[in-house]
Amino acid sequence: QVQLVESGGGSVQAGGSLRLSCAASLYTYSSNYMGWFRQAPGKEREGVAAIAPASGRTVYADAVKGRFTISHDNAKNTVYLQMNSLKPEDTAMYYCAGSWGVVAGTPLFPPKYNYWGQGTQVTVSS
Repeated sequence: QVQLVESGGGSVQAGGSLRLSCAASLYTYSSNYMGWFRQAPGKEREGVAAIAPASGRTVYADAVKGRFTISHDNAKNTVYLQMNSLKPEDTAMYYCAGSWGVVAGTPLFPPKYNYWGQGTQVTVSS
């Protein structure tokens, strides 16, 4: 069973920054994709960013392009999400997800992923 543990959430004012981390119990290099998702109360879970560790290919949701950056450290089996210029609408629970052996699906949609973390809360105040 793969475990994903997120950290780095918190409360910031609009315009601030946070860096989320996701530590995996399995080699991230062997995954198809590692992704970050978020879910606000009353809303569906949405894809924020994803990275293919082997190639370095990244994908971003339009709402975060230019503000968020996903990266990974294969030596630490850790994926990061650097979030800058945060807005109140970024407030949500953020989840790390990993796709091992799942060929089908697109990187910013949940069915692509077969392992999920417990989430870390991000709150942005105006």
